[in-house]
Amino acid sequence: MSNRRLELSPTLLLNAYAAGVFPMADSADDPDIYWVDPAFRGVLPMEGFRVSRSLAKTIRRGAFTVTINRSFDGVLDGCADRSETWINHKIRELYGGLNDYGYCHSVEVWVEGELVGGLYGVTLGGAYFGESMFSYRPDASKIALVYLMARLKVGGFTLVDTQFVTEHLRRFGATEISRSAYHLQLEQALERNAEFLRLDPETPPQEVLQLSTQTS
Repeated sequence: MSNRRLELSPTLLLNAYAAGVFPMADSADDPDIYWVDPAFRGVLPMEGFRVSRSLAKTIRRGAFTVTINRSFDGVLDGCADRSETWINHKIRELYGGLNDYGYCHSVEVWVEGELVGGLYGVTLGGAYFGESMFSYRPDASKIALVYLMARLKVGGFTLVDTQFVTEHLRRFGATEISRSAYHLQLEQALERNAEFLRLDPETPPQEVLQLSTQTS
C-alpha cells in the first residue's frame, strides 16, 4: 500500500507500525515515502535464537564496547552508508523523532573509541521492529544483534520483526510467516508492557542467552 502525499509524523509512524506496515523510500535522494505490508514477514524467535560458536567466542573475548542510544545519528549514518539505501532525509527526521520520544533505539559497537557497527529499531508494547544494521568490522553487526536479543528477552518482548529474511538473519534462526500470522503475533505483542532499557548495560549477553548452539 502507498500514500506519497500523506504528511508523516512520529505519531503517524507509530500508528503505522501498530497496524503492521512500515515506511521506505526508493533511495536516499527520493523525497517520497511509501508504506510496505509484505505478504510474508521476517521474524526472529525469542526462543530458538541461534549463535555460532565462533561468534560466541568473539563475544566472550570482549574486544569491543557495546552501548545503547549513545550515537543514534552515527548508527543512521552507518546504515545509510551503502550504494543503495532507503534512508532518505525524511526517514532520518522521523526516526530521530521517535528516538527523542523513547520509541526508537540504537545499539552501537565500538572498538578503541571508533563506531564500527550497530543497528536501530522501533519498540511498541512487546514488539520490536528492526530497521537496519551496519558493520565496518567483521562480526560487528552480529555482535549488536546478540546484545539486542538479550535486551529484548530481559525486557519482556515477544515479537522481533525483521521485515524481510536474509541469509545473514537465517543463520540466527529468522523465518518467514504469513501476513495473517504476523498480524496475530503483533496484536498480542502490543498488549504487553515491555521495557527496552530494563537490562543493565553492563550485563554481557551470555548471562541471558545461550551463545553456543551451533557448531560453526
